Amino acid sequence: MPVMPSKIVMPGRPQPSEYAPYYEKYISLVTATDIVSALEAQRLLTSQLLGARSEREGNFRYAPGKWTVKEVVGHMNDAERVFSYRALRIARGDKTPLPGFEQDDYVKTAGSNERSLADLAEEFVMIRNASIALFRAFSADAWIQTGTASGNPITARALAYIVAGHELHHRRILEEKYLPAIPRA
Repeated sequence: MPVMPSKIVMPGRPQPSEYAPYYEKYISLVTATDIVSALEAQRLLTSQLLGARSEREGNFRYAPGKWTVKEVVGHMNDAERVFSYRALRIARGDKTPLPGFEQDDYVKTAGSNERSLADLAEEFVMIRNASIALFRAFSADAWIQTGTASGNPITARALAYIVAGHELHHRRILEEKYLPAIPRA
């Protein structure tokens, strides 16, 4: 007898009281109400965007001191892991305060420029698949659990929207600042 898939619980949009004001810049970018479907759509769009880039393009930075395309993708991967981990802990009722992370320190030590862009893009897809599986499994109660991250209260629901908004923020930067500035060979 086939196993019927479980029903995915739609959490609705997070309220401003569910996250620190800093994260509004990411959450406001997400217009979807079905966050799991939005994450799935982003997986495809970002995979296509990165798959169309050459290794030379992966090493490009649009200005001195800015990250390379590879470093941006490595940052996206690290941040999604951190945000999803926070969501897991909070959804499971863990009330332990979760520390922040310094993105520039992570980028410096990640070694993204020593990897291929294709490898970083593949890693993005694998991380996103794991995030989707995590969020797809949340119950109605899990979505609204509240914890503390970076010294501020936050819900699992807000973290799912932060994952999506953070990815969209950086994809737009790639599309608007990096890709148009890459010199044609």
